[in-house]
Amino acid sequence: MQKPRIAIPLPTSTDPEYNQRSWPAYAAAVWKAGGEPIEIPLDEPPATTAKLIAGCQGILLPGSGADVNPQKFNQPLDPNSAPADPARENVDELLLQDAHNLRKPIFTICFGTQMLNVWRGGSLIQHLDPGAPGAVNHRQKGVPEAHAAAIAPNSLLSDVLKADATDSSASNERRTTNNGELTLTVNSSHHQAIDTPGDGLRVSARSPEDGVIEAVENTPGGPGGFVLGVQWHPERTYGSSAASRALFSRFIAEAAKWELKPNAAE
Repeated sequence: MQKPRIAIPLPTSTDPEYNQRSWPAYAAAVWKAGGEPIEIPLDEPPATTAKLIAGCQGILLPGSGADVNPQKFNQPLDPNSAPADPARENVDELLLQDAHNLRKPIFTICFGTQMLNVWRGGSLIQHLDPGAPGAVNHRQKGVPEAHAAAIAPNSLLSDVLKADATDSSASNERRTTNNGELTLTVNSSHHQAIDTPGDGLRVSARSPEDGVIEAVENTPGGPGGFVLGVQWHPERTYGSSAASRALFSRFIAEAAKWELKPNAAE
């Protein structure tokens, strides 16, 4: 059986070293989960990019050292924000439009999740101040277990994470709170977060300590097919985390099932 092809854009158009360090981790996780990663460059004409996208069955939007242009959600630039990367944003928007039109599975990570939310008409918090009262430090680079993420009951994300119960490492990385809510310990290296969820998106995880949104997904009956976005980096913990493996496995399984249907874009 042919592996589903997964479009993954290069993380940035300005930092080759960052790309060389980070893109292979996403590609490796996709490959190990049963997919074929397809690199999408950021410097090709839109028509060339569209041809590459057309041959893919799912899209994965990775993290980035950039921040989303705040003009896209009608805010002035926060001085703590990193410069925008127009080339990356343009490619992400092409990928999201294609996947939305044809109901291809979408999985987004960190910056990719923020792009998804803004593309859907949502807004972002431009800077999470770790020094604010009651705040969690969401920018702990290199820390494998930074803070908790409380998973919404009866969500797609909850179903995905519960599906890995037979994995021997699953019980070591999560617990159930008194109200039955699934809690996962995640890594964290972002300083921006979703403020208002975009059209057709619902919150499926929050940091229980400060309420920061950690994951979004399609609302039931929402636009498109499988859509899941997380703020943490499961590609970095694929080898050690049952939850990370479950996320990629479900995404690849959805991509393997995808097929072009008549009038899919209508």
